[in-house]
Amino acid sequence: MTTTFPATLTPPRWSTDDERWQAVVDRDPAADGAFVYSVRTTGVYCRPGCASRLPLRRNVRFHATCAAAEAAGFRACRRCQPATTPRGDKQAAVVAQACRLIETADSAPSLDELAAAVGLSPSHFHRLFQAHTGITPKAYAQSQRRQRVRAELARTATVTQAIYGAGFLSHGRFYESSTDVLGMTPSTFRAGAQGLCLRFAIGQCWLGAILVAASDRGVCAIFLGDDPDQLARELQDRFPHAELLGGDAAFERWVAVVVGFVTNPALGLALPLDIRGTAFQQRVWQALRDIPCGSTASYTDIAHRIGQPKSVRAVGTACAANPLAVAIPCHRVVRTDGSLAGYRWGVERKSELLRREREN
Repeated sequence: MTTTFPATLTPPRWSTDDERWQAVVDRDPAADGAFVYSVRTTGVYCRPGCASRLPLRRNVRFHATCAAAEAAGFRACRRCQPATTPRGDKQAAVVAQACRLIETADSAPSLDELAAAVGLSPSHFHRLFQAHTGITPKAYAQSQRRQRVRAELARTATVTQAIYGAGFLSHGRFYESSTDVLGMTPSTFRAGAQGLCLRFAIGQCWLGAILVAASDRGVCAIFLGDDPDQLARELQDRFPHAELLGGDAAFERWVAVVVGFVTNPALGLALPLDIRGTAFQQRVWQALRDIPCGSTASYTDIAHRIGQPKSVRAVGTACAANPLAVAIPCHRVVRTDGSLAGYRWGVERKSELLRREREN
């Protein structure tokens, strides 16, 4: 699956010689594959993470590829063997192969079947898969099934066709898990949330207009903006056929709680949340909720925390898809250098939220 993300969100790592030299000093394994460095006095080139003795900076040159280093007259280090595929790349390839097997299988392969297909023992494969993805093979398969169910319900003529098209072997198994998979019944989902009742209200807070919406499971949307009508249209776009009802007195109290929370996030939000997203989004959003009030983390930090250090752009996409402003604090995620990146509800609001949290 290809994800898109604004190129300005996270600047390229190791884009300058100073950054590359720091990676060599730190023996940063994450930089392996991004570049190699050569040492003039030895005639050897190495990976950034090589454990050999640190050379003098004045003797070091940087090269984009092994081929470029060899063309400049240097030979590969025997210790770190930069021209060979790193072990981490081999493991990532194994995990990628397993993911493709899961994605293309008619029904979810068992752990034994996946392990045999990639030539590993079940226990070793399970540990490797979880280390690289942050979730188990079973959880990944369930996530893929959720996506298939949604796609099939949108494409097929009947719910029955969608059930079998998504790989469920019986109606019973599907309906047992349909609420967790879709957040609603399959017939409601097929109708674009028709029959789903959402209460909502639009008010004002110190950041401008605020829309709060809730299903019978909890708060499902907190939108911020300048135009109340635009916020209502966003809610309609998200739930195109849901029944949208104005909030009663009880719901107005919920809105007051949300407004108070947005004013002072350190208080916490003592309301149930109806959080709907893919397995990956759920993991990212939980990591965001773990960032303490008044603190920040980079997109790279979040990618590492969920066990997928190479998924920085996908982390950014998950942040942009967040439907619960402040409750899922994507405003606390910044670029690696600490500068502010894009924010669904405006960079100015992001800046003000962070400033107020730090002052409090």
